[in-house]
Amino acid sequence: MYEQVTSQLIKLINLDKSETSHFISKLQIKQFQKKEIVLKEGAICKFSFFINKGCFRYFYNINGTENTGQFFFENSWYTDYDSYLSGKPSKQTIETLEKSEIILLAKSDLQQLFHDIPKFEKFGRIMAENAFLGLRNRNEMLTNQTAEERYLNLIKERPKVFERVPQHYIASYLGIKPPSLSRIRKRIVEAK
Repeated sequence: MYEQVTSQLIKLINLDKSETSHFISKLQIKQFQKKEIVLKEGAICKFSFFINKGCFRYFYNINGTENTGQFFFENSWYTDYDSYLSGKPSKQTIETLEKSEIILLAKSDLQQLFHDIPKFEKFGRIMAENAFLGLRNRNEMLTNQTAEERYLNLIKERPKVFERVPQHYIASYLGIKPPSLSRIRKRIVEAK
């Protein structure tokens, strides 16, 4: 039940059995159906979560249009860091794209882990660094690459997205409309 999350955690910080048990005692497993909301825009994010099974995306609703920010799959952590750190309402919505299972870690419980087991501060730092790098890479992608370059890099770096995510969400993530994505795909196929 907690094997995936503990094996991922142990790759980041070295825990003994009692520390691992203490960590597990703070966790809560939650199941979601496809297209369920994990965090709704306007709610305050008071948790981080580890994906045991499933696929998630976060998006921003801009004048009625959903702009996808990122996709997440098994063995990854996610939280809306802006809301999580500031205590302000979230500007994003997190939704499942498949039947999913997550392991929740409440912010208050993570704070307690920082106190009880100081090496968890390293875990917190690594998660924050990964979030920063993810945002920076996304910003550079949207700023410095053409739509076709973004598409080709996504195929190369994250092929799982194309196996598990609907095309209209991929187009949204790439910052283009679905017909533009279809034209790019056609152009690439014809060039081969």
